[in-house]
Amino acid sequence: MTTPTLPLLSLSDDELDLITALRSDLLTHRFRLELLDAYFNGEQLVRDLGISIPPQLQHLHTVIGWPRIGVEALEQRLDLEAVRWADGSDASDLEEIVEANDLLDESSLAHLDALTYGREYIAVGSGDCGSPDCPPLISVESPLDMTLMWDARVRMATAALRECQGADYGYGLGPEQRLLVLYLPDQTIYTMRTPSGGWEVLDRDIHQLGVVPVVRMANRQRTADRTGRSEITPEVMSITDAACRRLMGMEIASEFFGAPQRYILGAAESAFQDADGNPRSAWETYIGRVLALERDEDGNVPTVGQFTAHDPSTQTKILDLYARIMATQLGLPPHMLGYTSDNPASADAIRSAEGMLVKKAERRTRRFGAAWREVMRLALWVRDGQPPDKSRRIECVWRNPATPTLAAQTDSAVKLVQAGIVPADSDVALELAGLTEDQRRRVASDRRRAQGSQLLDRLTQLGATAATPPPDAAPAGPGDGNPGF
Repeated sequence: MTTPTLPLLSLSDDELDLITALRSDLLTHRFRLELLDAYFNGEQLVRDLGISIPPQLQHLHTVIGWPRIGVEALEQRLDLEAVRWADGSDASDLEEIVEANDLLDESSLAHLDALTYGREYIAVGSGDCGSPDCPPLISVESPLDMTLMWDARVRMATAALRECQGADYGYGLGPEQRLLVLYLPDQTIYTMRTPSGGWEVLDRDIHQLGVVPVVRMANRQRTADRTGRSEITPEVMSITDAACRRLMGMEIASEFFGAPQRYILGAAESAFQDADGNPRSAWETYIGRVLALERDEDGNVPTVGQFTAHDPSTQTKILDLYARIMATQLGLPPHMLGYTSDNPASADAIRSAEGMLVKKAERRTRRFGAAWREVMRLALWVRDGQPPDKSRRIECVWRNPATPTLAAQTDSAVKLVQAGIVPADSDVALELAGLTEDQRRRVASDRRRAQGSQLLDRLTQLGATAATPPPDAAPAGPGDGNPGF
């Protein structure tokens, strides 16, 4: 006879199997993700051949932040400005969710992690303010702490797992305890590890959505790899290591060959001794008596010479070569990595060099925009208890990833208005002119205020005209219109 278990207090066998499989997947990829994080932070260990580096300088660590520069240069062009309905209807319901979760600021964190690790996860859950009208809770989660099972046929997640410190998420857990959150299509389970090795269920959010409320924001996907790839590719790692070793070689060369080596021929032994006859140190000899040597007994002056000093220009040329190769791999203009030429580039040349970076940013806005639209649909689903109407499309508003001048944007908008393609009072014209979402709202408010003032002035003029008699009318006599006279 089997003992019945309470589903609210313990995990089923299927749930235990899912946790085991997802935790195994999470631990399998963690080393690779931590390596990418080390290259982003400049904390990777650079391997050397052990030939040109003496033992005293083996702990010397050089850092070149090219991977971070490449990732941040792309992320800085991915500015999510607003989420709205594509048909132009009132988007106050979407704005409430965005503002409640500080989503415009949190989006930059999600984009940065997606570019660094190759993926980022966004979880949607019920609000915790205790009110039925509480906005849904949207949180961005690092792939170091979260993973999911993916169905490539329907392009949906079937289960997801997040493992984090319990002290960061309440439930009265200490910093040494780990909280596991299992996301399923019908519920979200919060559980913790017990001292005996089992699992204790802390809470179950029975949402009955029918889908896993987790969205994966993947970078550089392929048909055979939907997980995503990092912008810090193996080529970027290799060139970074080579540049760090070259920079380390320059540091060692400056220690050994920064001061030019000299030689002395025909000097007496007393030139290298102090007044007491004790040998001088190498440094004292170099800066002192070497500059003032006496003649020998035959009256000859010792011959003093100097070897050619170390020239770092050869090493810097190699670093410039690495910078150009790295710029090609990251799609950056070479000047962003510190490479400069004798002839400064023109403005058109700089914009042309940024073409690949701009195109990469445009592709990321399309891919990441699809993830944010799915997140907002899940948030509306959690809030309303039913899926939103598929006929109403959600649109993400991104800032232009290129670097056009304000004059060029304004000129383009003016020409479209003059050609009759865009109405002068359209919000599209303001968007083409480069105004942000908040600025366009202020312009719309100013337009309504100006129209109201014009209407009031017009009504005032009409009222004054109606009260003024015609100029050809005769003045009224003493008894005109007064039957008493």
